[in-house]
Amino acid sequence: MAAPRTTPTRKVLGRLSLPERTFVADALRTETVGGVLLLVAAVAALIWVNVPALHDSYESVSHFHLGPEALGLNLSIAHWAADGLLAIFFFVAGIELKRELVAGDLKDPRAAALPVVAALCGMAVPALVYVLTNLTGGGSLDGWAVPTATDIAFALAVLAVIGTSLPGALRAFLLTLAVVDDLFAILVIAVFFTASIDFAALGGAVIGLVVFWLLLRKGVRGWYVYVPLALVIWGLMYNSGVHATIAGVAMGLMLRCTPREGEKNSPGEHIEHLVRPLSAGLAVPLFALFSAGVSVSGGALGDVFTKPETLGVVLGLVVGKTLGIFGGTWLTARFTRASLSDDLEWADVFAVAVLAGIGFTVSLLIGELAFDGDAALTDEVKAAVLTGSLIAATLATVLLKIRNVKYRRMVEAEERDDDLDGIPDIYEEDDPAYHLRMAAIHENKAAEHRRIAELKAAERTGLAEVAGGAGEEDDRRA
Repeated sequence: MAAPRTTPTRKVLGRLSLPERTFVADALRTETVGGVLLLVAAVAALIWVNVPALHDSYESVSHFHLGPEALGLNLSIAHWAADGLLAIFFFVAGIELKRELVAGDLKDPRAAALPVVAALCGMAVPALVYVLTNLTGGGSLDGWAVPTATDIAFALAVLAVIGTSLPGALRAFLLTLAVVDDLFAILVIAVFFTASIDFAALGGAVIGLVVFWLLLRKGVRGWYVYVPLALVIWGLMYNSGVHATIAGVAMGLMLRCTPREGEKNSPGEHIEHLVRPLSAGLAVPLFALFSAGVSVSGGALGDVFTKPETLGVVLGLVVGKTLGIFGGTWLTARFTRASLSDDLEWADVFAVAVLAGIGFTVSLLIGELAFDGDAALTDEVKAAVLTGSLIAATLATVLLKIRNVKYRRMVEAEERDDDLDGIPDIYEEDDPAYHLRMAAIHENKAAEHRRIAELKAAERTGLAEVAGGAGEEDDRRA
């Protein structure tokens, strides 16, 4: 009688494929540097605003207008940072998502389900927490979307500052969460924060996007073609009333992210490699500089925990994000009959979920849009975003530090390359050629050790003979 066939249990958050590992490592390296700059910019903004002698200069620079009035683009510096520079950030996010879906590990629907469900739960639960807090406290529901975002750069900066190394699977999970999070955040902005639409300008932007797509399809190359066209599309999108960052994510999603025969990298990957440092190192830090400038005092921080709008933001980031991401991940694994990777525990997923409660950049942007026209409440919500992100970062630091010794061992195993071929050994364990290379390396080392052993033995024999001869000569003299 034949034994019943058993289906192997699928593992979640397991080892990344080698191309995916390379991509994630490169992306996170840039984002970590950008995250440190982001932290510096946020601290600089807080100092600039809260030092009395400097406060007026911050307001003057932030509200200084420039740009062509005839084109409807005479904007303040802060406005340029929020609508212009963040379009670059969302352009990169669009490329990341496209690459993940067509060439990355997420092209497998089963693999894509986990981070997508976790990201959706990580947005829905914080929004629910905010709504319940404000229904109970009689606050405004306008800010429900503020605590739904995760800031990957800020999270990575925290990891860099505290010296914690996350294993590749957890780093990729955090990055994918943030990318999916950014996409849904831009959809929320487009749907819920567009008050009125200029259909002529919107039509012009759509035509520009079609031209952009056709040029890509025809294989036309040259930054001098695409950059001016992108600026025109962005300007039309801004004047349409739809948030201008939509143009960035739309163009990012149009780029081809699968390499063709003879190509080392696809156009999307190549452009992302060029633009990501601009996004992480310039666009996002400058946005933070002109958005994080809020007055901080004991009374202001106390108000964060007493007003329903601000308390909803803090609870949404710290509690809602954690419960949403962890719960979504656990439920997905439970109902797909998958199990966690043998190297990880659910405590690791919980710690990453807490870390994802850092919702800096996009949360600040949505806060400005949600309470547009109420400057006082906007600043209070910004203070709540800063407070919630700081609490999440502190809690995540404690949780990750507890597991840091194990993480360090896992990272060392992932990066070990004893045969020096540029590929981590962990990806070559099933390759006979790898084991032959390692055998040759060990044989060479063994031969070298035998040679050294023979040399040392000869030296000892020589020393013994010299010592023995000296004793006999002394005896004859006696």
